[in-house]
Amino acid sequence: MKRLLRKFLLPILAVFTLSACADLSKEVEKKLNELQDKSESLDSLINKEFDKVLTLDSIINTEGEKVKKLDSIINKTSSKLDSISKEKVKIFEKITK
Repeated sequence: MKRLLRKFLLPILAVFTLSACADLSKEVEKKLNELQDKSESLDSLINKEFDKVLTLDSIINTEGEKVKKLDSIINKTSSKLDSISKEKVKIFEKITK
């Protein structure tokens, strides 16, 4: 009887162990798939936000160029106004002498 029990007990234990490993393997695979889906979603979100940052950077550069052009125009206008005012002062000084 003990021999019969040993002959059947070992295969039965092996079957239970293998089925438990198979269930655990399926659970691990399911969790890995969920993790991969979440990481892909996070990657997509990061890429969208990075694209927004690049767009903002481009806008900042464009606006910076506009500011430089406006500054140049203001400097030219200021120089012209200074020149005109100096001429007027010279004319006024000549008249008042």
